[in-house]
Amino acid sequence: MTENMVFALMPIIAIAMGLGTGMLKIWLDYRRKRDLFQLHHAERMAAIDKGVDLPTLPPEFFADYHTRRRTAADSLRPGLVLSLVGIALTVALFLTYREYWVWGLIPLAVGIAHLLFYRIEQRAGTPSKSNHQ
Repeated sequence: MTENMVFALMPIIAIAMGLGTGMLKIWLDYRRKRDLFQLHHAERMAAIDKGVDLPTLPPEFFADYHTRRRTAADSLRPGLVLSLVGIALTVALFLTYREYWVWGLIPLAVGIAHLLFYRIEQRAGTPSKSNHQ
């Protein structure tokens, strides 16, 4: 494979991976909810068979999985991961393709932004609100 073919396939692979990741997340969320409903249904059927009062559904059962409040610590892991990936990518590109090393600065900058957000929120002492509320 020539270098030009690799650069031509990169956007196609990026789009396919992005769509695939989104579809995987939706499918895994569906499976989690389905399994929870199946377990609760089995529990209700067992309670009916034994003549016991039916357990009530907890309010969290119908709440969206993503509505929890976010804390400053939620930015620490992605900040560290993206910063280290950015450093590794920058070094790897510098050693192999010197003219493209600046592309490694993008994940590094996003990682540093996460770490700065973590530090600012930690000093403020208040958890940030989720965007999903």
